[in-house]
Amino acid sequence: MSKAPDLDPAQDAPDVRRPKHHAVGLPAVVNSVRFVGSQAGVKRGLPLLRDVNQTGGFDCPGCAWPEPGHRHPAEFCENGAKAVAEEGTRLRVAPEFFAAHSVADLADKSGYWLGQQGRLTEPVYLAEGANHYQSIGWDEAFALIASELAALDRPDDAAFYTSGRTSNEAAFLYQLFARKLGTNNLPDCSNMCHESSGAALAETIGIGKGSVTLDDLHEADLIIVAGQNPGTNHPRMLTALEKAKRAGARIATVNPLPEAGMQRFKNPQAARGFVGRGTELTDLFLQIKVGGDLALFSILNRMLLRADAIDHAFLDTHTHGFEAFAAHHGTGDDAAAMAEAVERTGLPEADIERLLAMVLTADKIVVCWAMGLTQHRHAVPTIREVVAFLLLRGNIGRPGAGVCPVRGHSNVQGDRTMGIWERMPDRFLDALGTEFDFAPPRDHGLDTVGTIRAMRDGDVKVFFAMGGNFVSASPDSAATEAAMRRCRLTVHVSTKLNRSHVVTGARALILPALGRTDIDVQGNGGSGREQFVTVEDSMGIVHASRGSVPALSPDMRSEVAIVTGLARAVFGPDDTVPWEDFAADYDRIRDRIERVVPGFADYNARARVPGGFALPHAPRDERVFPTATGKANFTVNPVTSPEAGPGRLLLQTLRSHDQFNTTIYGLDDRYRGIHDGRRVVFVNPDDAAELDLVDGAYCDLVSEWTDGDRRAPHFKIVHYPTARGCAAAYFPETNVLVPLDSVAETSNTPTSKSIVVRFEPDSGEPARAVEP
Repeated sequence: MSKAPDLDPAQDAPDVRRPKHHAVGLPAVVNSVRFVGSQAGVKRGLPLLRDVNQTGGFDCPGCAWPEPGHRHPAEFCENGAKAVAEEGTRLRVAPEFFAAHSVADLADKSGYWLGQQGRLTEPVYLAEGANHYQSIGWDEAFALIASELAALDRPDDAAFYTSGRTSNEAAFLYQLFARKLGTNNLPDCSNMCHESSGAALAETIGIGKGSVTLDDLHEADLIIVAGQNPGTNHPRMLTALEKAKRAGARIATVNPLPEAGMQRFKNPQAARGFVGRGTELTDLFLQIKVGGDLALFSILNRMLLRADAIDHAFLDTHTHGFEAFAAHHGTGDDAAAMAEAVERTGLPEADIERLLAMVLTADKIVVCWAMGLTQHRHAVPTIREVVAFLLLRGNIGRPGAGVCPVRGHSNVQGDRTMGIWERMPDRFLDALGTEFDFAPPRDHGLDTVGTIRAMRDGDVKVFFAMGGNFVSASPDSAATEAAMRRCRLTVHVSTKLNRSHVVTGARALILPALGRTDIDVQGNGGSGREQFVTVEDSMGIVHASRGSVPALSPDMRSEVAIVTGLARAVFGPDDTVPWEDFAADYDRIRDRIERVVPGFADYNARARVPGGFALPHAPRDERVFPTATGKANFTVNPVTSPEAGPGRLLLQTLRSHDQFNTTIYGLDDRYRGIHDGRRVVFVNPDDAAELDLVDGAYCDLVSEWTDGDRRAPHFKIVHYPTARGCAAAYFPETNVLVPLDSVAETSNTPTSKSIVVRFEPDSGEPARAVEP
């Protein structure tokens, strides 16, 4: 039996050192420059660093954190520099690479190794029964896909996945293509991360997006950062937090693990980042038990009600359901309910009292969160309770206050705005059908988990991915891979190799795309006008993005050109949508978006304004809540949290510092003290003593679910100051442990932050699902 693909000898013996208590500073600068130089070189690297996140430049292909009004010449973080360098690399995957490496050979490589081979430069095809990918022309590739789609019994036998990096223009055309084909099967990466945020926010305030701007963060009195690791996942947020702190804000951090970036920040854009201790960001650290956030905010809400520390005028005018909410929490001294809730948090009651004191002295409060809140079974109730916490004191719809779900992927929010959702409302479908003179399908489509189940059951036969690494990003790796292999055709539009390219259907295509960093020239055989695209950041600002370096190959096509070429091949020459016109001039796409999507009036002119423009947000802008009741809705959320049971721990998956989503930049996580490896599991020393888990020893992680166990082998045990009863390990290596059917209520998001695991002796065997 071959080894598991992520059991790479380079990763099997990580070096463990003391974790850091501060983030960024000179090491981040040195690592950024070194990485860019090694990947892109000086000729390509300098223009990339000069233009990333700048007006007139390109949007970082990493996180979705917004740019400030006044931009530093180096408006990027270490992770952003690495993302730019990975995409702007000089390395190429040429035809001889696929001749030298069979798919079976590539399937034994780690994701890190695959990503380090360079940019994909021409379309390649894996024929049924073949062992190697071979070159194929674009027209031939499109004809092959069109033939396979035409042979389906129904349009819903195909699914069209989207990664967050897709531009607004490409996303709009992509969803138009899928809906003209006749399906709403438009799963996307948001299904696996912030779907819980969107569901909770849409129900409570009427729009599934955050309500704050950067200025609101800077003006806040109190910022609560819950279930989020900014220093690792979106380091530029630390600059905004520092600015808020220096303006007088206090910051409370709620997290099962202490994070270096939230402890002390050495800002590389200021002299104090190199001289002295930097800025201590966190005023109060609450080391909460995994999944205990619903209990924490429920306790705070109960305390605010008991103290009558609420904004009655706001509640009377702008909210609905307050009476039922207050009755649920009770105004009496329910000691038993309070004690149970406190126990679920794992926090000392004194820490909760300290947080309450901070709340009571703050007029303007922002709550920020990420996947630490969204990837639990009770994620949607948790976020609804966060919204209630803000509503109680009128902290939505005024400066310096509001909800701040921090999206982790550039333009994942924009893709949703453009219609990438399996359940778009009728008003969007009506406008789309009117604009393009067709009847869009009305039945809801499949999300990510639903797509995996449908492929597993033989109900989805063609899988098309616009970017991303679906196999590695999805839960239950063994089930996902088996489902993918049941497809008749799998197609991936990609910039670099990843695991999804070696777990294929009967036939497979890889189509090489331009990235954000690449100059995009369309029309007149490649000598036409340079194009730009637009993206939407995590705070609803839409702005332009223009590539800076020449593409490595003329056979690489923009996402827009790929969608339009495929559409013409599928729908034929008589289709009335002017696909070729869209490919030649992206302004024409924006003209159509303007007539379909609310908030995009005068799109082309406003997209050319430096800094872009803000989309309307009624709760923020007008204190108008477009819900069914016409007001902000309180909800009743019974307190619950995951339980591990004796001899088990609650495992959360997380990123290392040298990683963005499933893209592995390197094998270090220096903030947590991990070097030259990734297969580690962080365990509290007291839990380790009880479970006889020796620091530095190796073990297998085994998750427990109703349909059986799942095993991730050969993890080095690292004693680490996690919350008691909790453990943590990196994804995608531990995605194998997340059961496909363990999902959040309402949002269907995989529960990657609350996996019940036991520890068994190291087997040294491949990762697999095992019978109970």
